Amino acid sequence: MRPRIETEPRQRVARVLLADTALASRLALKTILSAAGYAVSGAATAAEAIGKLDQGEYQLVLADLRAESEEAGRHLLAYARQKEFRPATALLASDVSETGRSSHEGESPNRAIHMSNENVSYFLERVAALISQRADRRIRQTLVRAAT
Repeated sequence: MRPRIETEPRQRVARVLLADTALASRLALKTILSAAGYAVSGAATAAEAIGKLDQGEYQLVLADLRAESEEAGRHLLAYARQKEFRPATALLASDVSETGRSSHEGESPNRAIHMSNENVSYFLERVAALISQRADRRIRQTLVRAAT
């Protein structure tokens, strides 16, 4: 059997690290993000997510507000921001349940991405915007370095 030769360039997909202690929520969000074309790695704890950050590069890190503690989620995001690849980061306020109501509806959209069964498209828009903003920031930094 002859090896298949790719004639079209490989499409690069954004890698997302999803840290969520709730298994059902983590699996639902991973399914949604994967269906949208993202390569998703899940982590049940902040420590597991930190280990994954040390092993690979991600364009976006999402940490659930209900992690072991709110400090654990914030610590994870602070750790991620220190990595050389500088991923986009966001706290995730999710309530992917049968009711579809988010328990974090009153919080600022800049602090957290809100996710419920009723706002999947909003969630995906925010994820895409965060990854796009990261790419834009990196391109601007590269252009500034090239100009100097």
